[in-house]
Amino acid sequence: MDGVGAVSPPGHHIFARGAGRMLTLVRGEGVYVWDDEGKRYIDGSSGPACVNIGHGVGEIAEAVARQMEKISYAQSLIYNVEPVVECARKLARFCPPGFDHVFFTSGGSEATEAAAKMARQYHMERGDVSRYKVVARWQSYHGNTLGALSMSGNIARRSRYVPMLIDFPHIPPAYCYRCWLGKTRDSCDLDCAWALDREIRAAGPEHVSAFIAEPVVGATLGTVPAPEGYFQVVREICDERGVLFIADEVMTGFGRTGRNFGIEHWGVKPDIIATAKGISSGYYPLGAVIASDEVHDAFRGAFAHGHTYTGHPVACAVGSAVLDYMEKHRLVQRADELGPYLLKGLEELRGRPSVGDVRGLGLFAGVEFVRDKASKEPFPPEVGFSRRVLERCFDNGLLVYPGTGTVDGVRGDHIQVAPPLVATRPQIDEIVALLDRSIAEAEEGAL
Repeated sequence: MDGVGAVSPPGHHIFARGAGRMLTLVRGEGVYVWDDEGKRYIDGSSGPACVNIGHGVGEIAEAVARQMEKISYAQSLIYNVEPVVECARKLARFCPPGFDHVFFTSGGSEATEAAAKMARQYHMERGDVSRYKVVARWQSYHGNTLGALSMSGNIARRSRYVPMLIDFPHIPPAYCYRCWLGKTRDSCDLDCAWALDREIRAAGPEHVSAFIAEPVVGATLGTVPAPEGYFQVVREICDERGVLFIADEVMTGFGRTGRNFGIEHWGVKPDIIATAKGISSGYYPLGAVIASDEVHDAFRGAFAHGHTYTGHPVACAVGSAVLDYMEKHRLVQRADELGPYLLKGLEELRGRPSVGDVRGLGLFAGVEFVRDKASKEPFPPEVGFSRRVLERCFDNGLLVYPGTGTVDGVRGDHIQVAPPLVATRPQIDEIVALLDRSIAEAEEGAL
């Protein structure tokens, strides 16, 4: 949903970001939120897979107040403050072994862009001064700032800004439902992964700095996990070519997939992790870049990067409180246990004429819509099917995260279902039932 045709309501002074009806939300508690007319909605997507611990957690508000009473800001270029040091310590403990070095950001776009710069400086520190290109995948999303958008493969979001973007190489996505290489999973030999090696050779290995990928492609493809073995091939190629592997864990981190970080499902160790969203559960703008010991130890001085709000004391106090809350309530384990239950419920939606595919990992799922199941023909863009589903969800008291351009950046519709990790089985049942009703209503007049 890229905001085409969006305008600000009369009397508002905010640039519009989304098209169509927008709710005004005033309160949240657990998996529920309320609008300004008192209507309750169940949050079936945690915003954009962000509010992992649920809404209205008092411990987080208390952490913000305590820190603001102590010191609300200190410039990280010159000063250390306790909450930043403490959050980095807890985050290093939360990460896979060997990831002990944290650089805080204000969000996901900033994190992926900082990760690309970190990879570039890593190679420069080692004398490989010609390495700067970042290989990414089409139908990926790594953020909306110019550097992050240059890596992103979201065709619609890139389209207006192509003249301003860096011409980074892209390879086909690992999208088995619609293989870009025309192959089937049982006989493909993971050709979509080996495409990375072909692209590195075409670009010149001496010029390639890093490869960036989401373990589960989020907003652009609608929650598509990589096939088994994919990231093992990626790791092999990166090692052979001297290229760093950046795992974009902005959506998939902090328990969303049933692991601390999504890449852990494949048993593969990246070189750099870029993350955000769940790190603060949406309570404060915060992201992070976490470097492996090998990457960190190549630096002979400081990382030449930063902004005014890098390592913000209040943001890091929130990050610490969120990590404490997750540990106390076993939310990573909870997502792992409830994920199959969510997917089982969503699988029952395949009986709907418009539901072409259901996929996901942990409490991170997607439903792709089609006009014709046999051919996988998508709805014409002018039908706006995912928006139709969203509108019916609004009417029925459910929030989901819609997306378009699933097929090729223009055609295709999907929604993401990613409830807070505190959701119960009855609440998951409620989400599935409301979504089923909403899809049925959206189909009327569209098929």
